[in-house]
Amino acid sequence: MIINSASTSSQGSRESDVADLVDRQVDGILYATMYHRKLAIPKNLAGVPAVLVDSEDISQTVSSVIPDEAGGARSAVQTLINAGHTRIGMINSTDDVPATHSRLQAYMETLADAGLPFHDELVQSEHSEVPGGYQAALRLLKPPGPPTAVFCYNDRMAMGAYRAAAEMGLRIPEDVSFVGFDNQQLIAENLHPALTTVALPHYKMGAWATENLIDAIEGKTDLAIFAAHPTVLECPLVVRDSVAPPSR
Repeated sequence: MIINSASTSSQGSRESDVADLVDRQVDGILYATMYHRKLAIPKNLAGVPAVLVDSEDISQTVSSVIPDEAGGARSAVQTLINAGHTRIGMINSTDDVPATHSRLQAYMETLADAGLPFHDELVQSEHSEVPGGYQAALRLLKPPGPPTAVFCYNDRMAMGAYRAAAEMGLRIPEDVSFVGFDNQQLIAENLHPALTTVALPHYKMGAWATENLIDAIEGKTDLAIFAAHPTVLECPLVVRDSVAPPSR
């Protein structure tokens, strides 16, 4: 049985959804969110075997599985460093979610590990959609001293950044390289050139959650052992055509 709930639904509404599932005598519950977030779980969720997917329980009472946001960001930035870039910008989100903070921190740490300085002006933040990426890129890529490569918070923002680069007469990847995040294939594969990006492990998160929930229902494992710390799954890099060595 599946129940879809709006992201803006109240705590009471979410508890009602869980109660509906319990009333139908389900053996366990997968509680999935649209994007990685930390949340207060419905109180009645603690009474049944459950796993959170793409979210973390702030009370640490229910097990969860999440993407390795920091590891994915490090891979993205390191790809640009390996290509020879030393002035690397970031287009970040203004959303107050774990990905915003983890990806920025990883960007800064990867630069530091490579002996590269961090410059405040090379990080521009906007709403995490196409228009936000466009506006951030207009500020980031303008002279003097624009970056030769940009790590984008997600593929939608990268799409907007592509538009900004084109309007400024910049060629991708000859004049500026881009790496995105999320691997939204409809976007990443159809941008020109196709976007190198980091994939979220949606399938693997679902598989891990389902397998461990079934094991818990059958008495083969205790989900409590996973509750204190989320299980973190790798975000692999998907290499396409948007990265090249710097031309300047």
